[in-house]
Amino acid sequence: MQRRTAISIISTLTALLLPSLLAHAADSIDIQTAHHGPREMQEKLELGEILKKYDVSKYTFTRTVVIDERAMNHAFPVLTLNVHYLGSDDEVLSSFLHEQLHWYLAQHRLAMEDAVRRLKIMYPHAPVGLPEAAETEYSTYGHLVDCYLEIQADRALIGPERTDKVIKSKPWYTWIYKTILRDEDKIAALVKEERLEMN
Repeated sequence: MQRRTAISIISTLTALLLPSLLAHAADSIDIQTAHHGPREMQEKLELGEILKKYDVSKYTFTRTVVIDERAMNHAFPVLTLNVHYLGSDDEVLSSFLHEQLHWYLAQHRLAMEDAVRRLKIMYPHAPVGLPEAAETEYSTYGHLVDCYLEIQADRALIGPERTDKVIKSKPWYTWIYKTILRDEDKIAALVKEERLEMN
């Protein structure tokens, strides 16, 4: 009986504390706007609400985000999101995770270089350039890892069905995402062997 009471108390405390912990995680990310226009301000509010709703602490490696309606999404030197997906929470979340994961992979440079070498052998004729792939050969191969991790993070947070819809609707990196979905087991094994999995 004492064990049941203890479990009940822990469950109650978790239910009470989790929303405040998630809110704190969202508050600890500094969301700025580049030009302070209405669409940027709206995206800032939307991202803030998303970060309160989902526990992204596992996927957060930089705590400054800039919303810039004139820029393409990018990770460095400051994580920057455009307003392309304004009004679509799942796509905004996926974009945020994608750029955060670039920061994670930058912390594992040697493993990434090994992964890219292996991916070049696996896919010797990978395209370069949008919309199929990234702007350089190295970035295309590197995105096979980043986008694989993005898909895993999306599934963990919004489930496989919503993730599938998000990934299949992306207008860029089309070859990269299709390749990951087709060869997911092979890419998963490579990511695991190079110790690039999210723990």
